Amino acid sequence: MSASSQIEHKYPSNVRARRNVNDFMFGKLIGEGSFSVVYLAKDIHTSKEWAVKVCEKQQIIRERKQEYVKREREALNRLSGLPGFLNLFCTFQDSTKLYFVMTYARKGNLLQLMEKVKKFDVECVRYYSAQILHAMEQMHAHSIIHRDLKPENILLDEKLHVMIADFGSSRIDDNKKDNFSSDEVDESASESDEQSSKPHRKRGSFVGTAQYVSPEILKGRDSTVASDLWSFGCMVYQMVAGFPPFQGPNDYLIFQKITKLDLTFPNDFDHVAADLIGKILVLNPQNRIGVQDSSPYDSIRNHKFLEGIDFFTLRKMSPPFLISTLLSGECTKEDFSIDTYEFPDNIKPGLDNEQITRLLGQDWLKIGAPSVETSSSSVENTLKIYISDEEKHSLLEEQQSDMWHPFAEGELILKKGLVNKRKGALYVPRKRMLLLTTGPKLIYIDPVQMVKKGEIPWSEKMRAEAKNFKIFFVHTPHRTYYLEDPQGYALKWCQAIQEVYDKAYKK
Repeated sequence: MSASSQIEHKYPSNVRARRNVNDFMFGKLIGEGSFSVVYLAKDIHTSKEWAVKVCEKQQIIRERKQEYVKREREALNRLSGLPGFLNLFCTFQDSTKLYFVMTYARKGNLLQLMEKVKKFDVECVRYYSAQILHAMEQMHAHSIIHRDLKPENILLDEKLHVMIADFGSSRIDDNKKDNFSSDEVDESASESDEQSSKPHRKRGSFVGTAQYVSPEILKGRDSTVASDLWSFGCMVYQMVAGFPPFQGPNDYLIFQKITKLDLTFPNDFDHVAADLIGKILVLNPQNRIGVQDSSPYDSIRNHKFLEGIDFFTLRKMSPPFLISTLLSGECTKEDFSIDTYEFPDNIKPGLDNEQITRLLGQDWLKIGAPSVETSSSSVENTLKIYISDEEKHSLLEEQQSDMWHPFAEGELILKKGLVNKRKGALYVPRKRMLLLTTGPKLIYIDPVQMVKKGEIPWSEKMRAEAKNFKIFFVHTPHRTYYLEDPQGYALKWCQAIQEVYDKAYKK
């Protein structure tokens, strides 16, 4: 039996396949995180499909996430081979990126499934609650506290069985040394990054997602297995009701409801499920059902809501909703068909700039720039940067009626527009309103939340570069900003930035 076959079936913690980026063809983007993206990839030697998580080292260092990466690998190492978790096939790195090759969850995640089915019946809730609980028991037995359990992190395999994922926020509660060297992250650090300290996470620091975070974490106290049980209770509630137990227009109001235990149940909520949830969602973590149990959580297993569940054969069972929902006509067989993505014939192994370009959906080598004005005079007239103080004051008065004026910080908006902003070439874009102002400043704003997200720093070493008529980069000494103008005016943006740069730095 080959090494890869042995790992696929048994996943011993001390065996890892020797692979590098050129051993995989990258097919499509299937997920994203704050400093990583996940691609569907195929091993060129075995044709087996994997989910490959790609982390940019500079981004990890910039956001001081080294410990997150180390924790995730350690957790995956411990849990690989256990039912209910992604299996870590191998890890490797190159000069700029880290790669985690993991099980591909063909059916997406629990939240997507709930959105398809709309509302689970009781048998379906029992089935998935038991599977999640069983996985949690093993996770806690291996001294791992997840701290960010939520439906998006409960992935589903081809049999619609659960696999808990995303251990970057986890806590490992023993003294076993992680064999993941920090040098793997630090070797590509910039000079300024190397000088920065690497703070350790405080035991009670805030992690998690608003709707599922426990009150003790919100109050800065230690996270324990009881914190994961709280998140479990929230997920059970959501599976029954179709929405989370704590909701609000913003995180602050959600947190207020959690800390006050502002919990209500709809009139048609299953009363047995409500009894279990009510015993889990308790403010004092020590009073939550299951906390005083030795693992497995016998008091939860023996609750009437999970009565009759055979935890020994749980992973061999078919989900009950497959029959009930198909017969009711709420879902079709196509809703649950296996993802049969076909890798194009022309894909080359590796993840170089050409492959990244393909994955981003922009064929930069074949695309042609449209006919747009490029004369500096047209930009100059639009920008109005060569004006007197009196004219600027008058224009600022007019600008007060502009909804973006409060974000300009007293400066004149010279150019504005919606752009897609990436943290790096690999990252999924975020829609932002970009303001170019006198000062000079380049400010980007979340147009949905109406919150300033940051600025692109100006310096004499700053440089704007148009890749094509949609894509442009702003290079700064410590970071390159990847921007896309959907309207196709990347050249206009670069010319405008250059014009303001010339006025600011060229005498």
